[in-house]
Amino acid sequence: MSSAGGLSRRRGGGGGGGGEDSAYSTPANSSSGPNTGNGRNQSFHRLSSSDAKVVADPRDLQMEDENKTQPKLTLMEEVLLLGLKDKQGYLSFWNDNISYTLRGCILMELAFRNRIAMVKDPNRRKYPLADRYIEVVSEKLTGEVLLDEALKMIGSTPERMSVGQWIDLMSGETWNVMKIGFQLKQVRERLAKGLVDKGVLRTEKRNFLIFDMATHPVTDSAVKEEVVKRACTALISRNNGSAPSLTDRESPIAYQQLRTVAMVCAAYAANVLENALLYLNHEMRERAYTKVEELLNDYSTFPFGSSASKNETTGKDLQMEVIAAVLNVFTKMDSII
Repeated sequence: MSSAGGLSRRRGGGGGGGGEDSAYSTPANSSSGPNTGNGRNQSFHRLSSSDAKVVADPRDLQMEDENKTQPKLTLMEEVLLLGLKDKQGYLSFWNDNISYTLRGCILMELAFRNRIAMVKDPNRRKYPLADRYIEVVSEKLTGEVLLDEALKMIGSTPERMSVGQWIDLMSGETWNVMKIGFQLKQVRERLAKGLVDKGVLRTEKRNFLIFDMATHPVTDSAVKEEVVKRACTALISRNNGSAPSLTDRESPIAYQQLRTVAMVCAAYAANVLENALLYLNHEMRERAYTKVEELLNDYSTFPFGSSASKNETTGKDLQMEVIAAVLNVFTKMDSII
């Protein structure tokens, strides 16, 4: 699944189907009090009122501040949402691409949130993007359960591994039985449950002849419409393809632009982009597919644009290099027409 021929133009919607894991629960972001058993800081702020005292971990307060600046949905959730049938609440059964793509989105999301980056080694340029090692640069939890699970796994592994290796391992595509424990399981179901918790989806039971399966119809259609609109705007606009410069990448506008590029390229690789282009006429759809292929080609190399210096490497560039490496992996995915 991970490599072989080039990425061919997709024309079918979908993603693999899957049911709800009822035994799985999503931890809350906040802490109800001090916890001496897990290494939490013993210094707490007490917020007083007239007749009650609340104990809060300062790191939880910092997480709340950070979450205010983050988009409501992660890249993985946006790609999954594009693949879901609104009323039926499940993904197409005939697509093997989405599971692999979602693991790549996890790495991109961690890079966007400044948690992982390429290892700062000048010799890394001798190797292809997907073969360059990544490392954890911040162990601060994100509050998103899948991201935090992947972050802890990457940070606790003594052996350095590349972008391509981590996507393969998290997808379970490895012949090394000693590393099968790196696989992230039930990612689609867990993402769907997270979207239920965020009020975007709801959970229903649906009968499929011989078995029952949990489905997740769309509840808040405005959220999905915003994702679809952003994808279409990025692909039919004539002025959205320029790569941000070194200074531009620090701006919120360039940050959102790059996230959108990552989202549409991931949706294309996951074979669900067609679902966002249903309401475009034939000519505009063809233009959109041409545009996403151009974006995937432009952003799967690093530096993204000619204005970026190849000799100067900042911390932000090391994180953006992870984005480029993941998109580079997507260009090598087998395609299912």
